[in-house]
Amino acid sequence: MIKKIMLTLLAAGLCVVPRLAMAQAYPDHPVKIVVPYTAGGGVDAVARAIAQKLSDLWKQPVIIENKAGAGGAIAGDFVAKAPADGYTLLFSDPAPLVINPHIYDKLSFDPAKDLKPVALAVRLAPVLAVSNNAPGKTLADLIAYARANPDKLTYASPGIGNYSHVAMAYLAHMAGVKLVHVPYRGTNQVMPDLLSNRVDMFLVTISIFEQYEKDGRLRILAAATEKRLPQRPDLQTIAETVPGYSINVWFGMSAPAATPVAILDKINADMRKVLHDKSFNDSFIVPQAYQAGDLSRQEFTDLVAAEYRKWGELVKISGAKNPQ
Repeated sequence: MIKKIMLTLLAAGLCVVPRLAMAQAYPDHPVKIVVPYTAGGGVDAVARAIAQKLSDLWKQPVIIENKAGAGGAIAGDFVAKAPADGYTLLFSDPAPLVINPHIYDKLSFDPAKDLKPVALAVRLAPVLAVSNNAPGKTLADLIAYARANPDKLTYASPGIGNYSHVAMAYLAHMAGVKLVHVPYRGTNQVMPDLLSNRVDMFLVTISIFEQYEKDGRLRILAAATEKRLPQRPDLQTIAETVPGYSINVWFGMSAPAATPVAILDKINADMRKVLHDKSFNDSFIVPQAYQAGDLSRQEFTDLVAAEYRKWGELVKISGAKNPQ
């Protein structure tokens, strides 16, 4: 009996050694991070900043590849079907993992089964901005106009199924108004139309809008967060006008489901190291109004599961769907 136990323990130890060696060797060639939107948007900017820091840490190139379309589903499918070796990763907002399954009647992959959450990167401060031609000075004014003029106001999103799309559909439902959704392929495609008054509203992270607000080219009306933003205590929340409204938005890294655990754990540990580097925080995280993530892989997995349920409820309430 003792001999059998010893053999079992030895076998377990032998299994651990290759996993540790694999993690220590990773990465030994370039890593690709797939972003589900066009270059220049919020997800892309954070992905590139983190990629550079990981490249410095790993002494290997970390390459960003943009695969826009279908609210992140194209990029999600690409990564889900990539070799599960840690060299093809997905960096995204919640859409590919927890929103698309509720928006699209059929996906070519199952995010819950085919992708593994790896690390939370940042939490966002999403706000609602409007063009200078949008009616009224406050969110209450805007809602009053929309109630009196159904389907006259438009809102942009970086794609069907993106958090921005669902968040605005949810807001329209809770405020009792009818708005027209105008989907784009990325934030950088939205901004010229918002600034030239061709679309009325856009809801994304505040860092996208701040310089334009300072230049007087648009107006930020309200924060979509539960509480007022510490850096903008003057900015009301949407909930102050539409009670009960708030959303939780984050960016994070995922990998093909069969990726070895040792590699997933290493990516998680190294991302947390990067995110909490003081110089990186001071130069990028804080100025962009992000909150650096610091969750274990299991904690991020639990968050994604909870967010799947939450965004499913929001999609159902809002009625947001892929029209095709």
